[in-house]
Amino acid sequence: MATSKTKLSVNVDHIATLRQARRTRNPDPVEAAWMAEQAGAAGITVHLRMDRRHIQDSDVERLREAIKGKLNLEMSISTEMLKAAIRLRPHQVTLVPERPEEVTTEGGLNLIFYGRRVTEVAEQLAAAGITVSLFIDPDPRQLQALSSLPGGGARWIEGFEINTDAYTRGQDPAQTQEELARVAEMAEAGQQKGLRVYAGHGLRSDDVGAIAAIPQIEELNIGHSIVARSVMIGLDAAVKEMLAAMAGK
Repeated sequence: MATSKTKLSVNVDHIATLRQARRTRNPDPVEAAWMAEQAGAAGITVHLRMDRRHIQDSDVERLREAIKGKLNLEMSISTEMLKAAIRLRPHQVTLVPERPEEVTTEGGLNLIFYGRRVTEVAEQLAAAGITVSLFIDPDPRQLQALSSLPGGGARWIEGFEINTDAYTRGQDPAQTQEELARVAEMAEAGQQKGLRVYAGHGLRSDDVGAIAAIPQIEELNIGHSIVARSVMIGLDAAVKEMLAAMAGK
């Protein structure tokens, strides 16, 4: 199988979405996580939403014990979710914006507006021994806001995940290349600031190669397209297919 230096963290939210449709035990996101790691994933990502529409607290508890790689927990900056994260102890928390009515995350966290709250949450997570990352748009203003978080909050942040949604929605080659350049510039600037750089949102096997080729990006977080593909070819094959696409094969 082709390999890539860029790691893959598989988001298993939508395994839980299918389970919650019937409120049964199956399919189990923990079993899916194990299968994803067996297929070559370096870690697992889940989004514990405030409405618990898919992943449940007990899933995070079981994943923390079951998987071998990094468990990355996406969550909002609310007090409720902060308490949950400190109790559940994932390896990493990625702070994301969240609206109850959204179908999926609609954009990056606005650090210019929410900087003070991000500092408060990040400090408490770091004190609990949890690595902190932020999901932000490929906008230099957001990276600058990260560097200048109120109260010196940047010292609690280890890295950030670049929102690739606009790249995946490019309407023509020119627009796609423009968005790719924005992601690449953001990645380079982030690494120069000493931050770890991740990326994800909306990536598919037909467009992931160019993002995975950006040298500063060390990990991609991909879920929906892998789970959707697994319905047709199985999860093991879907993960391997994505890894091959990341390697440009």
